[in-house]
Amino acid sequence: MSRAQLHVILRRTDDWMDGRRSRHTDDTDVLLRIHHVIGELPTYGYRRVWALLRRQAELDGMPAINAKRVYRIMRQNALLLERKPAVPPSKRAHTGRVAVKESNQRWCSDGFEFCCDNGERLRVTFALDCCDREALHWAVTTGGFNSETVLDVMLGAVERRFGNDLPSSPVEWLTDNGSCYRANETRQFARMLGLEPKNTAVRSPESNGIAESFVKTIKRDYISIMGKRQRSTVLTLIYW
Repeated sequence: MSRAQLHVILRRTDDWMDGRRSRHTDDTDVLLRIHHVIGELPTYGYRRVWALLRRQAELDGMPAINAKRVYRIMRQNALLLERKPAVPPSKRAHTGRVAVKESNQRWCSDGFEFCCDNGERLRVTFALDCCDREALHWAVTTGGFNSETVLDVMLGAVERRFGNDLPSSPVEWLTDNGSCYRANETRQFARMLGLEPKNTAVRSPESNGIAESFVKTIKRDYISIMGKRQRSTVLTLIYW
């Protein structure tokens, strides 16, 4: 505390009253909007909820909501997610970096499957940009993970980023060691499109961590809560 401030405090009269008042805000409207968000996406934490509220406020021309305010309201109403348990560190250190600084330098691909309520299985193959993490292309099938599906995803990704042209410099195509990725026809087709196939080390899923994280997010935040009674129902919702 400064000497000047201390001097003012010591010379206060006995009837002095602090004129400062805390600002009381009405959180009813914000709480309703938060409930609307987590009602559709219950696995979202306060940061994601705040991002959606901020985006909607911009579209509606409303004042932006502070992230700390969203956290306070969700904490007071017991809407925060439980903290994740600590994950023991891996014995094998991964010192590489999957993400890149510019788009169209490295793309990654992977696949996952999930089961409908009636027992039907669907398998999704996708491609992401390792810079902006945009989902470039994806394909859904009831069959296995085959090279034909991978070729379709490759072609769709190139068309999305380059149209009818090919990349001026090779784009790294990062995948695991699945047979559909290591097939000779897959690697030849990739080079025809201007892609350079790269495979991760054996038993090293962290080497394709962006794709692995995407699979985890999709299953946790979307597939786990969406209606998937049968295959036809899922196919109408899969293009989220």
